[in-house]
Amino acid sequence: MSLLGKQAPDFTLQNTAGNEITLSETLDGGPTVIIMFRAAWCSFCAEQLQTFSALSYDLWHNHDVDILPVSSDSIGNLVEMRDRYELTIQLLSDPEYETTRAYTDVVTHDQRDDYTRAGTFVVDTDGRIRYEQIAGTAADRTYGNFIRYFIKRGYEDHYGTTSGNAV
Repeated sequence: MSLLGKQAPDFTLQNTAGNEITLSETLDGGPTVIIMFRAAWCSFCAEQLQTFSALSYDLWHNHDVDILPVSSDSIGNLVEMRDRYELTIQLLSDPEYETTRAYTDVVTHDQRDDYTRAGTFVVDTDGRIRYEQIAGTAADRTYGNFIRYFIKRGYEDHYGTTSGNAV
């Protein structure tokens, strides 16, 4: 199920600062990066989020980009993850998997609870998905520097370096 080039499904979720965040409202200020990640226990997810956290001020200040990391994990677990990894971005909780199902899917695991399949999306100010990457393996991720490069160059990957899809 590819969302590339389509309108991004809108959502409203609670974040780790206690606020409700709505995608369509963040798009009023500029593009938005949606990061679907598995859970607080995922080291690959923590690494990816740290790259976006390190670039979050630059992305916001210079390009008006908001970053919305979404997981099906509880707010309590996400607050602990945010604090443990000293993330400067707030994490959003999707405990009913509604946003997860709209963007990626739910992974059933025989030794863990179900969790969100990882993915990264760039949504332009018109609400159109311009970049999509859905993880094929646990370590398959798009990192912050590539997304900054992609947005700075007008949603184009001039060098063909992406592992995802772009329009």
